[in-house]
Amino acid sequence: MMLRIDADLLIPGRGIPIPNGTVIAEASEIVYTGPTSGVPAEAGEATAHVPVVMPGLWDCHIHFGTPVPEEFDTVGLTPPSVIGSRAVEELSRTLDGGVTSVREVGGVGIELVGEIDTGRIRGPHLYGAGGIMSPTAGHADQHSIPLPTLEALGDRYEFVFNVADGVPGVLKAVRRNLRRDAKVIKICTSGGVMSEVDHWSHQQFSDAEITAIVEEAARADRIVAAHAEGKAGIMAALRCGVRTIEHGDQIDDEVIDLMLEKEIILVPTIWIGRQIHAMSEGMPEHVQRKMSELLDMGAESVSRAIAAGIPIAMGTDMFIHGPLYGTNSLEIAHMIELGMDPLTAIEAATANGPATLGPQAPLSGQLREGYDADIIALDFNPLEEPTSWGDPDRVTHVWRSGASVKAPT
Repeated sequence: MMLRIDADLLIPGRGIPIPNGTVIAEASEIVYTGPTSGVPAEAGEATAHVPVVMPGLWDCHIHFGTPVPEEFDTVGLTPPSVIGSRAVEELSRTLDGGVTSVREVGGVGIELVGEIDTGRIRGPHLYGAGGIMSPTAGHADQHSIPLPTLEALGDRYEFVFNVADGVPGVLKAVRRNLRRDAKVIKICTSGGVMSEVDHWSHQQFSDAEITAIVEEAARADRIVAAHAEGKAGIMAALRCGVRTIEHGDQIDDEVIDLMLEKEIILVPTIWIGRQIHAMSEGMPEHVQRKMSELLDMGAESVSRAIAAGIPIAMGTDMFIHGPLYGTNSLEIAHMIELGMDPLTAIEAATANGPATLGPQAPLSGQLREGYDADIIALDFNPLEEPTSWGDPDRVTHVWRSGASVKAPT
C-alpha cells in the first residue's frame, strides 16, 4: 500500500528543508522524498496534507518499566508483572510524542520487542541493552538492599541491572545480555545521581574490565555505551574503546580533544537533570545533593560540546513512571537553549540516532529513499517555534514502518 504525505515544509533530518515537499512510502520503505512538483504521476492523491513532515524522532537514552519515586532505592523488589504493565503505558506514550525509535539503555523493553513488532503493544522500534552493567557498589547496584538479598533475587534483579566484577565476571555479564539479543551494551564507568553511596566523580570498572567488555561486545558487532558523568569515568571510557558517552557532565578541553579524535557520540540527557531538579523536594537527600552539584556543570559541558562540534544524539534518560513519557522532544528545545541551532538539533534527534548502535544501526532517522518509513507530522514549524517541542499534542501524525499509529480523530 502506498503512503503519500504532502507538506508545506519537509525537513529531511539531515540536509536542507524543502518547502512544498512530499514523502512517499511503499510498505515500510521510503521511495520518494522531494518537491511536490516532482512527484511521479502514478503516486496518486495525498494520504495526508500537513504543515510539517519530518523523520520520526530517536530517543537514544531511555528506560521502560520504570519505578515511581517511592521505589527508587528498592526497585529490585518490584514484581516483574508491575514493571511490565508500566512499560506498556510508557511505550505507548513515547510513540504518541513522535518518537519512533529508541535505544533502551537498560530496562525491560528488550523483552517486549516481539510484542511491539507484531502490533500487540503500541510502541516505537526498540533496540535494547538488557541489564545495565556496573561493579558491586556501582551505579547499577541497589545499595540499600542487602547483598545476599540481591543475589537471591537472581534473574529477577538482573532483568534490569547486571552487576559483575573482574574480567571473567564482566565477560559473563556481556554474554548474558547478548543472550537476550541486546543491540548495545550499557555500562557504568562513573558513579551517578540516583545511586546512594557512590559518587559521580569516581571511575567505576577498571580499565581492564572496560576493555574486556568492549572487546567482547565487538565480537558480536555491538558497541558499548557508557554512563559517564565525571571526567574520570569519561576518560576511562574513551581510553578503552567505548563509542558513546551518556550524560558527560564534566567535559573539559582534554575530553573534547579525545572525543573528536575518536569520533565519539555524546548523548547528553539534559531533560532528566531539569526534571529531577524540578522534583527535588520529593527526591531522596543524596539525589538532591548530587543533582545540585551537577546541574550547572552539566549544562556548561553540553554547551562546550556543541561549540566544539562533538557529534550529539538526543536522549532523555526517562526513568520515572508517569505522564512525562511522551514529552521526549523537549530535549530538542533544551539543546537549542544551550547553543545548538534548531536544524542541527533536529538532526541530533533524528539522523544522528542510528549511529549510536554502531553495526546494529538501521536505515532510519532521515527522509531518504530506501530508509525506514518512520515519519511524523507537526502542526508547528520547529525552525521558527522551537519552544513548541515537548507537547505530544503538537505531533499530529505518526507513521511507524509506513503504518499509521497516530492520526487526528
